[in-house]
Amino acid sequence: MPIKAVVFDAYGTLFDVQSVAGITEDAFPGHGETITQIWRLKQLEYTWLRALMGHYEDFWSVTQASLDFTLKTLGLEATPDLLARIAAAYDALALYPEALAALQGLAPTRLAIFSNGSPAMLTNLTRQAGIDTLLETVISVDEIRTYKPDPRGYRLVEERLGLTRDEILFVSSNGFDIAGAKAYGMTVARIERVTLQALRDELSGAAVIGPKSLFKALRMQEEQLGAGADLTISALTELIPYVAARR
Repeated sequence: MPIKAVVFDAYGTLFDVQSVAGITEDAFPGHGETITQIWRLKQLEYTWLRALMGHYEDFWSVTQASLDFTLKTLGLEATPDLLARIAAAYDALALYPEALAALQGLAPTRLAIFSNGSPAMLTNLTRQAGIDTLLETVISVDEIRTYKPDPRGYRLVEERLGLTRDEILFVSSNGFDIAGAKAYGMTVARIERVTLQALRDELSGAAVIGPKSLFKALRMQEEQLGAGADLTISALTELIPYVAARR
Protein backbone atom coordinates (compact mmCIF):
# COMPACT_ATOMS: atom_id res chain seq x y z
CA MET A 1 0.00 0.00 0.00
CA PRO A 2 1.49 3.38 -0.98
CA ILE A 3 2.11 6.05 1.63
CA LYS A 4 -0.28 8.92 0.96
CA ALA A 5 0.37 11.03 4.06
CA VAL A 6 3.12 11.54 6.63
CA VAL A 7 1.87 12.55 10.07
CA PHE A 8 4.27 13.92 12.66
CA ASP A 9 4.10 14.14 16.39
CA ALA A 10 5.09 17.66 17.49
CA TYR A 11 6.80 17.67 20.89
CA GLY A 12 10.18 15.95 20.79
CA THR A 13 9.75 15.01 17.13
CA LEU A 14 9.61 18.26 15.16
CA PHE A 15 10.18 20.54 18.15
CA ASP A 16 12.87 20.31 20.81
CA VAL A 17 11.30 20.30 24.29
CA GLN A 18 14.79 20.83 25.73
CA SER A 19 14.84 24.32 24.23
CA VAL A 20 12.92 25.65 27.25
CA ALA A 21 16.06 25.17 29.35
CA GLY A 22 17.33 28.70 28.73
CA ILE A 23 14.09 30.20 30.01
CA THR A 24 13.93 27.99 33.10
CA GLU A 25 17.57 28.74 33.91
CA ASP A 26 17.04 32.49 33.51
CA ALA A 27 14.04 32.35 35.84
CA PHE A 28 15.74 30.14 38.43
CA PRO A 29 19.54 30.20 38.07
CA GLY A 30 21.14 26.88 38.91
CA HIS A 31 17.86 24.99 38.62
CA GLY A 32 17.12 25.21 34.89
CA GLU A 33 18.07 21.67 33.87
CA THR A 34 16.25 20.05 36.77
CA ILE A 35 13.12 22.12 36.15
CA THR A 36 13.18 21.34 32.44
CA GLN A 37 13.36 17.57 32.92
CA ILE A 38 10.88 17.20 35.79
CA TRP A 39 8.46 19.55 34.02
CA ARG A 40 8.41 17.44 30.86
CA LEU A 41 8.22 14.14 32.75
CA LYS A 42 5.30 15.38 34.84
CA GLN A 43 3.62 16.97 31.81
CA LEU A 44 3.43 13.59 30.10
CA GLU A 45 2.45 11.82 33.30
CA TYR A 46 -0.45 14.23 33.78
CA THR A 47 -1.75 13.48 30.27
CA TRP A 48 -1.82 9.76 31.06
CA LEU A 49 -3.37 10.26 34.49
CA ARG A 50 -6.07 12.56 33.15
CA ALA A 51 -6.84 10.11 30.36
CA LEU A 52 -7.21 7.24 32.84
CA MET A 53 -9.23 9.34 35.27
CA GLY A 54 -11.53 10.64 32.53
CA HIS A 55 -10.84 14.20 33.70
CA TYR A 56 -9.64 15.94 30.56
CA GLU A 57 -8.04 19.37 30.60
CA ASP A 58 -6.26 20.73 27.56
CA PHE A 59 -2.50 20.63 27.16
CA TRP A 60 -2.00 24.27 28.14
CA SER A 61 -3.62 23.56 31.50
CA VAL A 62 -1.54 20.39 31.87
CA THR A 63 1.62 22.31 30.97
CA GLN A 64 0.95 24.94 33.62
CA ALA A 65 -0.02 22.38 36.28
CA SER A 66 3.09 20.27 35.68
CA LEU A 67 5.31 23.36 35.88
CA ASP A 68 3.58 24.40 39.11
CA PHE A 69 4.18 20.89 40.52
CA THR A 70 7.85 21.07 39.54
CA LEU A 71 8.51 24.40 41.17
CA LYS A 72 6.68 23.50 44.35
CA THR A 73 8.52 20.18 44.58
CA LEU A 74 11.84 22.00 44.28
CA GLY A 75 10.81 24.63 46.81
CA LEU A 76 10.84 27.44 44.24
CA GLU A 77 8.25 30.21 44.21
CA ALA A 78 6.73 31.86 41.16
CA THR A 79 3.97 34.41 40.78
CA PRO A 80 1.08 33.47 38.47
CA ASP A 81 2.49 35.86 35.86
CA LEU A 82 5.95 34.29 36.00
CA LEU A 83 4.43 30.80 35.86
CA ALA A 84 2.49 31.75 32.73
CA ARG A 85 5.55 33.34 31.10
CA ILE A 86 7.67 30.25 31.66
CA ALA A 87 4.90 27.93 30.44
CA ALA A 88 4.57 30.06 27.29
CA ALA A 89 8.00 28.73 26.26
CA TYR A 90 6.07 25.76 24.88
CA ASP A 91 4.59 28.11 22.28
CA ALA A 92 8.07 28.98 21.03
CA LEU A 93 10.02 25.72 21.07
CA ALA A 94 12.96 25.44 18.69
CA LEU A 95 12.43 23.41 15.53
CA TYR A 96 14.95 20.59 15.20
CA PRO A 97 17.65 21.61 12.71
CA GLU A 98 16.69 19.17 9.95
CA ALA A 99 12.91 19.42 10.37
CA LEU A 100 12.29 22.22 7.89
CA ALA A 101 14.33 20.56 5.15
CA ALA A 102 12.51 17.28 5.78
CA LEU A 103 9.07 18.87 5.48
CA GLN A 104 10.07 20.71 2.32
CA GLY A 105 11.65 17.61 0.80
CA LEU A 106 8.60 15.41 1.42
CA ALA A 107 6.42 17.42 -0.97
CA PRO A 108 4.08 16.62 -2.66
CA THR A 109 3.13 14.04 -0.02
CA ARG A 110 0.37 15.21 2.31
CA LEU A 111 1.80 16.35 5.65
CA ALA A 112 0.11 16.78 9.01
CA ILE A 113 0.75 16.99 12.74
CA PHE A 114 -1.06 14.90 15.33
CA SER A 115 -0.31 16.11 18.83
CA ASN A 116 -1.35 16.30 22.45
CA GLY A 117 -1.01 20.07 22.15
CA SER A 118 -4.06 22.28 22.36
CA PRO A 119 -5.17 23.93 19.08
CA ALA A 120 -3.98 27.37 20.20
CA MET A 121 -0.58 26.03 21.29
CA LEU A 122 -0.06 24.19 18.00
CA THR A 123 -1.13 27.20 15.96
CA ASN A 124 1.37 29.40 17.78
CA LEU A 125 4.10 26.77 17.55
CA THR A 126 3.82 26.06 13.83
CA ARG A 127 3.46 29.74 12.88
CA GLN A 128 6.48 30.91 14.85
CA ALA A 129 8.54 28.13 13.28
CA GLY A 130 7.33 29.01 9.79
CA ILE A 131 6.06 25.51 8.96
CA ASP A 132 2.31 26.16 9.05
CA THR A 133 2.13 26.60 5.27
CA LEU A 134 3.83 23.23 4.71
CA LEU A 135 1.15 21.32 6.60
CA GLU A 136 -2.22 20.28 5.27
CA THR A 137 -3.69 20.14 8.75
CA VAL A 138 -2.82 20.11 12.44
CA ILE A 139 -4.80 17.59 14.48
CA SER A 140 -5.14 17.93 18.25
CA VAL A 141 -6.34 15.37 20.78
CA ASP A 142 -8.54 18.20 22.03
CA GLU A 143 -11.13 16.97 19.52
CA ILE A 144 -11.53 13.67 21.39
CA ARG A 145 -10.80 15.09 24.86
CA THR A 146 -8.27 12.48 25.86
CA TYR A 147 -4.57 11.91 25.27
CA LYS A 148 -2.26 9.66 23.33
CA PRO A 149 -1.85 6.72 23.15
CA ASP A 150 -5.65 6.26 23.22
CA PRO A 151 -6.62 4.47 19.96
CA ARG A 152 -9.34 7.06 19.34
CA GLY A 153 -6.61 9.59 18.61
CA TYR A 154 -5.07 7.57 15.79
CA ARG A 155 -8.56 6.86 14.45
CA LEU A 156 -9.15 10.61 14.38
CA VAL A 157 -6.10 10.98 12.14
CA GLU A 158 -7.63 8.54 9.64
CA GLU A 159 -10.94 10.36 9.72
CA ARG A 160 -9.47 13.81 9.29
CA LEU A 161 -7.27 12.74 6.37
CA GLY A 162 -9.84 10.43 4.79
CA LEU A 163 -7.24 7.66 4.63
CA THR A 164 -6.82 4.19 6.07
CA ARG A 165 -4.11 3.44 8.62
CA ASP A 166 -1.96 1.55 6.12
CA GLU A 167 -1.81 4.65 3.89
CA ILE A 168 -0.33 6.77 6.70
CA LEU A 169 3.27 6.93 7.92
CA PHE A 170 3.32 8.15 11.51
CA VAL A 171 6.53 9.70 12.83
CA SER A 172 7.42 10.18 16.50
CA SER A 173 10.34 10.20 18.92
CA ASN A 174 8.18 9.26 21.90
CA GLY A 175 8.09 5.59 22.85
CA PHE A 176 4.51 5.65 24.14
CA ASP A 177 3.31 7.34 20.95
CA ILE A 178 5.20 4.92 18.71
CA ALA A 179 3.70 1.96 20.57
CA GLY A 180 0.21 3.48 20.39
CA ALA A 181 0.32 4.17 16.67
CA LYS A 182 1.84 0.77 15.86
CA ALA A 183 -0.68 -1.06 18.03
CA TYR A 184 -3.40 0.77 16.11
CA GLY A 185 -1.96 -0.57 12.85
CA MET A 186 -0.12 2.37 11.35
CA THR A 187 3.29 2.19 9.73
CA VAL A 188 5.57 3.96 12.20
CA ALA A 189 8.94 5.66 11.88
CA ARG A 190 10.93 6.38 15.03
CA ILE A 191 13.25 9.37 15.03
CA GLU A 192 16.02 8.29 17.37
CA ARG A 193 17.27 11.47 18.99
CA VAL A 194 19.50 9.57 21.45
CA THR A 195 20.87 6.15 20.55
CA LEU A 196 20.86 3.44 23.19
CA GLN A 197 24.64 3.09 22.90
CA ALA A 198 25.18 6.83 23.33
CA LEU A 199 22.98 6.75 26.40
CA ARG A 200 24.84 3.76 27.86
CA ASP A 201 28.16 5.52 27.28
CA GLU A 202 26.82 8.65 28.96
CA LEU A 203 25.51 6.74 31.98
CA SER A 204 28.61 4.59 32.40
CA GLY A 205 30.86 7.63 32.37
CA ALA A 206 28.85 9.63 34.89
CA ALA A 207 29.71 9.77 38.57
CA VAL A 208 26.16 10.95 39.22
CA ILE A 209 23.21 10.44 36.88
CA GLY A 210 21.79 13.90 36.27
CA PRO A 211 18.17 14.80 35.44
CA LYS A 212 18.82 15.15 31.70
CA SER A 213 20.41 11.70 31.48
CA LEU A 214 17.51 10.25 33.42
CA PHE A 215 15.07 11.88 31.01
CA LYS A 216 16.92 10.37 28.05
CA ALA A 217 16.63 6.94 29.66
CA LEU A 218 12.95 7.22 30.57
CA ARG A 219 11.45 9.10 27.65
CA MET A 220 13.80 8.93 24.66
CA GLN A 221 14.14 5.16 24.23
CA GLU A 222 11.85 2.67 22.53
CA GLU A 223 9.35 1.06 24.89
CA GLN A 224 9.22 -2.72 25.36
CA LEU A 225 5.51 -3.14 24.68
CA GLY A 226 5.57 -5.48 21.69
CA ALA A 227 4.71 -2.67 19.26
CA GLY A 228 7.97 -1.34 17.87
CA ALA A 229 8.62 1.01 14.98
CA ASP A 230 8.85 -0.24 11.40
CA LEU A 231 11.68 2.16 10.63
CA THR A 232 14.27 3.89 12.83
CA ILE A 233 15.97 7.03 11.54
CA SER A 234 18.59 9.39 12.95
CA ALA A 235 17.35 12.46 11.06
CA LEU A 236 13.95 13.40 9.68
CA THR A 237 15.46 13.98 6.24
CA GLU A 238 15.95 10.20 5.96
CA LEU A 239 12.19 10.03 5.42
CA ILE A 240 12.47 11.70 2.02
CA PRO A 241 13.87 8.73 0.02
CA TYR A 242 11.83 6.24 2.07
CA VAL A 243 8.55 7.96 1.28
CA ALA A 244 9.51 8.60 -2.34
CA ALA A 245 10.07 4.87 -2.82
CA ARG A 246 6.66 4.07 -1.34
CA ARG A 247 4.62 6.92 -2.81
